[in-house]
Amino acid sequence: MANDELRQRLLSPDQTETNLKWDPDNLPLKSKLKLARKAKDDPLYVYVLEGLMIVFTIVAALYCWFYFDNVHFHVSHAYAHLGYDVAQHHVGQRYLHGKGVEKHPEKAMEWFRKAADQGHPHAAYNLAIGHLKGYKTDLKPGESHQLITHAAANGVKEAHHVLNSVCTKGGCH
Repeated sequence: MANDELRQRLLSPDQTETNLKWDPDNLPLKSKLKLARKAKDDPLYVYVLEGLMIVFTIVAALYCWFYFDNVHFHVSHAYAHLGYDVAQHHVGQRYLHGKGVEKHPEKAMEWFRKAADQGHPHAAYNLAIGHLKGYKTDLKPGESHQLITHAAANGVKEAHHVLNSVCTKGGCH
């Protein structure tokens, strides 16, 4: 009964199991069947492009290794222009200390201002301290106290010290 339900392949009388051979010309849908073929060699320009890419990668890696500060500044600067507050703070630090770029305290205060406007606590602290040290900033009277209070409320330890020692004596104007 089970054999009656089993479908079997019908063979013509002249074909038997022993004389069935692999013949790709007799395969159905042979236009869709892709058999493994030896690939053609790549043209010369492909090898040249591969070699140039390897050389470029090695040169870029060496440049990043030997000029890390410069690369880090430019990458951070790009992200700072996109509006990331952490990157803006890093760019301000780089300008303030002259690492990877020429020292420029006024530009540092501009970048600290951008980051502080977005709520970055360390940038707010650095901007307020820069104002208290006499760097050119655009802070209004009393704004440095607000910035230091914001930094202290967000976990900047140095801001607690400045708030207790300098601002209580009226130094944060």
